[in-house]
Amino acid sequence: MTETLFGGPTLPPAYPERAAWGTAQKLRAWQQEALDRYFTAQPKDFLAVATPGAGKTTFALRVASMLIESGAVNRVTIVAPTDHLKRQWADAAAKVGIAIDPNFKNADGQHGRGFIGVAVTYAQVASKPMLHRAKTEAARTLVILDEIHHGGEALSWGDGLREAFDPAARRLSLTGTPFRSDTSPIPFVEYAEDRDGIRRSKADYTYGYGNALRDHVVRPVMFMAYSGQMRWRTSAGEEMAASLGEAAVTKDVTSQAWRTALNPAGEWIPAVLAGADKRLSEVRRTVPDAGGLVIATDHEDARAYAGQLKKITGESPTVILSDDAKASSKIEEFTASDKRWMVAVRMVSEGVDVPRLSVGVYATSTSTPLFFAQAVGRFVRARKRGETASVFLPSVPQLMALANSMEAERDHALDRPEKEDGDGLFNPEDSLIDEANREEKASDSLTKGKFEALDSQASFDRVLFDGGEFGTGGEVGSEDEMDFLGIPGLLDAEQVGTLLRQRQHEQQSRKKLRSPEATAPAAAVPDHRMLMDLRNELAKNVAAWSARTGTPHGVVHTKLRTVCGGPPVAQANEEQLQSRLRKLQDWFIGRK
Repeated sequence: MTETLFGGPTLPPAYPERAAWGTAQKLRAWQQEALDRYFTAQPKDFLAVATPGAGKTTFALRVASMLIESGAVNRVTIVAPTDHLKRQWADAAAKVGIAIDPNFKNADGQHGRGFIGVAVTYAQVASKPMLHRAKTEAARTLVILDEIHHGGEALSWGDGLREAFDPAARRLSLTGTPFRSDTSPIPFVEYAEDRDGIRRSKADYTYGYGNALRDHVVRPVMFMAYSGQMRWRTSAGEEMAASLGEAAVTKDVTSQAWRTALNPAGEWIPAVLAGADKRLSEVRRTVPDAGGLVIATDHEDARAYAGQLKKITGESPTVILSDDAKASSKIEEFTASDKRWMVAVRMVSEGVDVPRLSVGVYATSTSTPLFFAQAVGRFVRARKRGETASVFLPSVPQLMALANSMEAERDHALDRPEKEDGDGLFNPEDSLIDEANREEKASDSLTKGKFEALDSQASFDRVLFDGGEFGTGGEVGSEDEMDFLGIPGLLDAEQVGTLLRQRQHEQQSRKKLRSPEATAPAAAVPDHRMLMDLRNELAKNVAAWSARTGTPHGVVHTKLRTVCGGPPVAQANEEQLQSRLRKLQDWFIGRK
């Protein structure tokens, strides 16, 4: 069997992106493992769950090529969420010699000559399921269901998919986010009861973000959280004030403070956009074509944010609106350019696949786990080893929890207890919020009518990375903020973690020097808690260097003592431990 259909060109592992570092001209390990599992089982249905950016398209088209060559199928139908993704699939398929028609309309009846199949949307199938059933029955059809979780969005969609594709010879379902905010069953997905009697989706192959990060297939993501003081007026005329993300407030107050922060007329969003642009400039030092994406709540905000970015950068950003007939062409034009910024409403986040996106601003009040994962997925697609991603967001509890659980792998649950389960998947109040989030127009008009944003001030809060939190806060434009905005744009995950810890310790040291106690004479009493933290941090960094170089831990510690001086770790003081941490950081970034 040839590597490509009809001897055509080889598709990169991460099409449409360039192949990630070390993967060119061959399948990634997970893709080959999933492929082996597929052809060993030869199933009618197969569900592959892989984190955004891992290369699901390449895997699926390799399956399609091999099934066509073997004669198992002679027609391919690809179902995608958006028109933009239909064309993207058709372009990818053409690279391996599979001719897919993305312009097929239900009214056409049959696809054009020379094509082996079509790319359609879920809505297109749901509107005429019997038409697609007839096409499926007329040939040995492979159906590729991209982002299959969309199949459960409405009863008519799920029923339409089952009606249309039940006769298919093979069905290959793909998703990067295998969980939904509701309990609608997803067609062609197998569910199995767990020990608590809850039916959960069962994937045939899973490749999560954590594994992809360790394999350097995706970028490490730093979440830059911003807080600040918010002031607004309620519908009853009462003026309210709160700090964004303040713990001791109600959900209503948090929601209204959040909306106040996102108000384009305030000072919070311009300050965060300016910080994000500074971060983008730093990344572009080593990744010259790096781009940024602002995800807005609605069209009005999107246009306002675009205006603010033009003032900051002197360049008009690309604006993508859901009702714009030229949206796909604008995305493609931005992808091929080196423009700095694109602004899009929240609805198109899943359809925006731009490999060079490295910096994001989460300027929407949508807080469902599904949407958050899809939004962050726009920035994690690695093109070469060392590229990092930075996502700026409001410092509110809902988003902080989602950012801290980036590596959590969830299954779709059909049955849920009345109280929140162990995975944090459901409670009745959150279900109501999720439902409101899905009704964009109703949600926006309702919330905007409840209060009037008066003013907002931004402050840098912290950085979230790999389950940890870094930074001691700071004013916008301060050295404390720039410590993190200025992190180099090319670092692997270990280096990012090491550098974040170093910057945090530098901030803590500066704060001690600025504090009144620092100038007062006092006995030099060692802080045993701080020393223990430093020893633990040194041990983690030594372990990381040992794993990277193959050098035993003891040898690394001995070399650090030789270079930096001082006694063994247990007897070393704060200055000596900090010196060894700085030397390790030098090694990680290539300095001797």
